[in-house]
Amino acid sequence: MSRSFPNGFLWGASTAAHQIEGNNLNNDWWQLEHAAADHGVQFSGDAADSYHRYQEDMRLLADAGCNAYRFSIEWSRIEPSPGRFSRAELAHYRRMIDTALGLGLTPVVTLHHFTHPIWFGERGAWLGDGAVDAFCRYVEQACTILDGVEWVCTINEPNIVAVNHGQQRRLAEGKEYQFVGALPDAEIGQALIAAHRAAAPLVRAATGAKVGWTVANQAFLPAPGCESKHAEVRHIWEDMYLEPARGDDFVGVQSYTSQLVDDNGVVPHPDHPDNTIMGWAYRPDALGIAVRHTRDVVGDVPLVVTENGIATSDDSRRIAYTQGALTALHETISEGADVRGYLHWSLLDNFEWGRWEPTFGLIAVDRETFERRPKPSLRWLGQIAQANALTS
Repeated sequence: MSRSFPNGFLWGASTAAHQIEGNNLNNDWWQLEHAAADHGVQFSGDAADSYHRYQEDMRLLADAGCNAYRFSIEWSRIEPSPGRFSRAELAHYRRMIDTALGLGLTPVVTLHHFTHPIWFGERGAWLGDGAVDAFCRYVEQACTILDGVEWVCTINEPNIVAVNHGQQRRLAEGKEYQFVGALPDAEIGQALIAAHRAAAPLVRAATGAKVGWTVANQAFLPAPGCESKHAEVRHIWEDMYLEPARGDDFVGVQSYTSQLVDDNGVVPHPDHPDNTIMGWAYRPDALGIAVRHTRDVVGDVPLVVTENGIATSDDSRRIAYTQGALTALHETISEGADVRGYLHWSLLDNFEWGRWEPTFGLIAVDRETFERRPKPSLRWLGQIAQANALTS
């Protein structure tokens, strides 16, 4: 049985600059990697050297049959000092856009994917005076190279940014770092919402692109009798960030797993042999839960799955997970969800924010030689893209 997707559907994969480029030595994550090495944070270093090898990476994606590539541009490269912009770096990212277009890949460009310049952090980051203005100043410069880009994400997973920076804030205040159960910091979240609301119309006016942001959907489910706590947690984690997207051109849905919420809050993933390398429950159906909930909150705003994948060393398991996720996605489309694309996380095995062990990629990368080794899952996804349908 063939299950078709809408005409013009985006099929591809996603990456983030810091995780693949290498040597982003002027941002806060590079700084953290050095400061927190004693706490188990690993070093990104050369990463996948995609700063130099992006043409090869895009060609592998296009040759497999996909038609879209989501990547981010690195704020700290473009604005290494406050108010001083690198024309060479802007030209570099313009070449990436041109390469994608030349290969028949629709570029989906993210302006902020977890990292910011060190100088921005030294000024208080998102809670500093003038943070929104500083972000908008960078965005205005980024817009000068976005001609021909149809899809722009302002900020990736603001709810996760609010978690990460909230924990750094706790440490700065002398409080203990919460490794389990941390919630997004609401004050930082409000600053990110303000930044998105200020930046989105700038991008729209300057480029004519469709503009939105991406939200990490946790696909929370209530334990029996815990519906009230479930609604409370879901608002803190997701709805606070989905509600501002109601006026956007699209919203990015990012989903990997599902968790229960009981009266104490989010239930940790229980140990199970099916858990992924990340320690998450194996839940390909989570994507359907995420899309349905996002649609419930944002209404008729179009959706794009901007991240979905599994950390596994078994590529047959990656294919099985993705087959399940796409089956769940197709069901939501059949129910009326306006979904415009599916972008797998990730194109490459990469630096997974402090760890090298989780392998999410459709392409393996030798960390010594940087040789790219496409996995069967890349060819499999490309065949689905070419058919624009699930055929089994």
